[in-house]
Amino acid sequence: MTDITPVYTTEAIATGAGRNGHVQTADGRVSMDLATPKEMGGTGNGANPEQLFAAGYAACFHSALQMVARNAKKDLGDSSVGARVSIGKAGEGFGLAVVLEVVIPNLPQDEAQQLADAAHQVCPYSNATRGNIRVDVVVAND
Repeated sequence: MTDITPVYTTEAIATGAGRNGHVQTADGRVSMDLATPKEMGGTGNGANPEQLFAAGYAACFHSALQMVARNAKKDLGDSSVGARVSIGKAGEGFGLAVVLEVVIPNLPQDEAQQLADAAHQVCPYSNATRGNIRVDVVVAND
């Protein structure tokens, strides 16, 4: 395990019935009710942990992509990163899988893929998930 020197720390608490409960960060910026997705037998009338993970991973990976591009002196233009998070049975429990879709319309496919691969090496979410869940990085032509 790698030690870090924290530059930022946040806290969140989950209350109620887990996937059908409530989450809130200590500063109150995130405060929402959760609901199990319909596909998993719930109502789907609220956010769920996979949506929150997808949003966080997409934003973090896009930031890593921008840093890598800046260091390489490449213009990302109107780039975007989408994260598709799946949950399903894995052995006795459940597991996750992620597909990151990177769109960099200004650059040729090979250059865009190189930047996406480099971002995957420095993104904290990618580093946290590496070796634990499947993460596919796909560069799409827009």
